[in-house]
Amino acid sequence: MLNVYPVVIEFISALRPLLAQIERRDRDLGRQLRRASSSVALNLAEGMYSRGELRTARYHSALGSMRESFSCLEVAHAFGYVHALDSVMIHRVNRIIGSLVRLVEGKR
Repeated sequence: MLNVYPVVIEFISALRPLLAQIERRDRDLGRQLRRASSSVALNLAEGMYSRGELRTARYHSALGSMRESFSCLEVAHAFGYVHALDSVMIHRVNRIIGSLVRLVEGKR
């Protein structure tokens, strides 16, 4: 198992209260955040047990979904649905994105 996978699960767990706040104000944005964050974990898990180009494709998808998840949070903050993310959440986001970038670039 990749070291970043548990961090993704922690990120998703930490999203629960934010997701509830967002969904109360904007159901569509909440659903998009839920799908995108789930996609990070699911694509990462699938990539861990794939080979070759399929592995790289799954890691690319996980990276795109992580950027989408973070963007959803930024948009929610811009609309005033949630407060600014705390430093722990920002650290998790940066760690996940950094790890996924390294996984994708390592496959070139």
